[in-house]
Amino acid sequence: MNITGNTIFIPGATSGIGLGLALRLHDAGNSVIIGGRRTELLTQIADAHPGIETVRIDTADADDVARVSADVQNRFPDTNVLIAMAGIMRAEDLSDPAFLDTAVAEVETNILGPLRLVAAFTKFFAAQPDGATIITVSSGLAFTPMAGTPTYSATKAAIHSFTDSMRIQFADKGIEVLELAPPAVQTDLMPGQAEADWAMPLDDFLDEVMSLLPTATGEILVERVRPLRFSERDGNRDTLMAALAQMGG
Repeated sequence: MNITGNTIFIPGATSGIGLGLALRLHDAGNSVIIGGRRTELLTQIADAHPGIETVRIDTADADDVARVSADVQNRFPDTNVLIAMAGIMRAEDLSDPAFLDTAVAEVETNILGPLRLVAAFTKFFAAQPDGATIITVSSGLAFTPMAGTPTYSATKAAIHSFTDSMRIQFADKGIEVLELAPPAVQTDLMPGQAEADWAMPLDDFLDEVMSLLPTATGEILVERVRPLRFSERDGNRDTLMAALAQMGG
């Protein structure tokens, strides 16, 4: 992926990895449109970072995705990169039937949200004269799940599988398909994670991702996520799952 001169839409970029990546890409010479649900954060970001555009979007709402995607395509016709960043992660106790409400919310945001965005942008991207790029966001937990966050892990495994198929289907449409699979990063995704020593510092993660993007093909993997990504190949998946379970679930 060329990391400069693009127009990039990033739903789910009002905090954490999404916001950090948006700012790095903007600094690299791209036009960036940030999407999110919280209008107060969008206003703060726009005020603090002149040149970054913002739109309110709820990727768990199918009508909202369709409406906002059409608006972005109309107002920013050069948009050629979509990073489907929005996601939520919640702990679940599967012995309590109430976990189902959490699971439904995670499936809506983590699976259906990216699928809705892909559906909204595919024809638009296929018509871009110089091609386009879609980046999905999975997780190291797609490959080595955490027992305490079973639905989150499963949604990210679904995104990985979907992305593999999408890459093949879009190979002749001029649409590059990449998958960003982060490890645990120091963000507010889960309580206490932003300060946890077991999570990768956000700036270190962003530094490595930006260094990988220009030559990325397929999966974007920082070194810290590789043990999770390749645990089955390496024969230590059960050991890593047990270790993850001790860390919070």
